[in-house]
Amino acid sequence: MKRTVVDNEIVIVGGGICGLATALALHRKRIKSLVLEKSEELRATGAAIIVQANGWHALDQLGVGSILRQTAIQIHGGKFISLSEDESKEAPFGINGEFRCLKRTDLIKAIANCLPHETIRTGCQVLSIELDPVTKYPQLLLSNGSILQAKVVIGCDGVNSMVSNMVSLHPTKLLRFSTCVARGFTKYQNDHQFPSEFVMISRGQVQLGRIPITDKLVYWFVTRLSTSQDSIISKDPVLIRRSLLESIEDFPVHAMDMIHNCKLSSLHLTDLKYRPPWDLLLNRFNKGTTVVAGDAMHATGPFMAQGGSTSIEDAIVLARCLAEKMDNTTDAIAERNDIEEAFDKYAKERRMRIFWLSLNTFLVGKRLDTKSCIVRSIVFAMVFVLFRDPDGHSRYNCGTL
Repeated sequence: MKRTVVDNEIVIVGGGICGLATALALHRKRIKSLVLEKSEELRATGAAIIVQANGWHALDQLGVGSILRQTAIQIHGGKFISLSEDESKEAPFGINGEFRCLKRTDLIKAIANCLPHETIRTGCQVLSIELDPVTKYPQLLLSNGSILQAKVVIGCDGVNSMVSNMVSLHPTKLLRFSTCVARGFTKYQNDHQFPSEFVMISRGQVQLGRIPITDKLVYWFVTRLSTSQDSIISKDPVLIRRSLLESIEDFPVHAMDMIHNCKLSSLHLTDLKYRPPWDLLLNRFNKGTTVVAGDAMHATGPFMAQGGSTSIEDAIVLARCLAEKMDNTTDAIAERNDIEEAFDKYAKERRMRIFWLSLNTFLVGKRLDTKSCIVRSIVFAMVFVLFRDPDGHSRYNCGTL
């Protein structure tokens, strides 16, 4: 069978938050791209995404911040609640700048609606990537048998990135935390009466987080140690809910009710994979005219609530670096050497930002994983010394497009 060969200068693999944000950032710089998403529709796994001040700056650069602010209330503060057999302890904490929780579907829709219709191609899986022997640019073999000739390939295809594996950008394997996370929504017929705050309730190695999205909708997540049954439980929302209720049986009644009345269709239980922080100092993020961004670049745990925002930051920086190499007279993409220079600059700018975030997340995750009081104390001391400003990560500014 003869294969159809189609030329596309910039191909983005993955239609999640990072892939769409990258396409929109390029679009704002008047650079065309094609997004390939293997699912039949745009995906929004994970229920919701917490967006802090740095993320809102990035969303404003994309031009969708004002749209998304209408979908979620602003969170003004928070508190930690530690449960024990003797007594409960509360510790309030402040929030630096703008803080909201968005439904992932709202975020995906807002970005996708700003893109030209022909930008996104769903139901399109990439089977392999090879270098053209003549041009030395990437060729993508698709599941429908066609071949895409691209000058640039941007891998935004998530934690288990096919792009990074194919071009050997990450020779080390992803690791797993001992902790897993379940996420979901609870919708209240009447207003839920929760204040506009982020609440974290913990007992032993189980934590429950609660954030209102609107007056009627609440996003929540539960972290607990993984079990041998999780692979089975994760396939059935009813089993997920039952497992969560068992995990938080000593939590307040309103927390139990929230999980019991959740929307089953919103439930997800996943293990937590991460790339060791030291790998981010040593590994390459680009090879030739192929580059990775988002979770494909810096998979971390969710403990700092920065994964989505950091991916949008990647999109802003990547588009800015690439646009600097554009030929303004022809609107054509630059030649190979210029593209590689743009990606080198992007990687250099992002490396230390994602390293420190990854290290912070790694330490928090390890503190949740361990049952040893000694190890917890050591990790706590390291976090205190290295990250004295707990809100420092949200003050980061990725710059402008």
